[in-house]
Amino acid sequence: VQLQACGGGLVQPGGSLRLSCVASGSILSRNSMGWYRQAPGYARELVAGITSDGTTNYADSVKGRFTISRDNAESTVYLQMNSLKPEDTADYYCNAIMGSVQTMEVAPMYYWGRGTLVTVSS
Repeated sequence: VQLQACGGGLVQPGGSLRLSCVASGSILSRNSMGWYRQAPGYARELVAGITSDGTTNYADSVKGRFTISRDNAESTVYLQMNSLKPEDTADYYCNAIMGSVQTMEVAPMYYWGRGTLVTVSS
């Protein structure tokens, strides 16, 4: 199982980034997927989830600014991040998730793959 996130970088407040995560095998097509982030000194948190049929949900801190999407044919899940704030600075990871995307009560299914660092700073 491989989960590789990419697309992070340094961006000014108010800017945008699009993260991508490629999942090996049939992980993505069979499961709900989630984007998590972990800032220094903080626990990893779920910021967005998407079911296999495309239903989405978001943490309150990113609602209206982030958009999660998926391309099953490309085994890729995306996170479009707009209106970025300094508090969005973190390492971002994706994983298949089990549980309820509707309530955001989920758990990661696999070992964590490579994350991608997002730094929001002027």
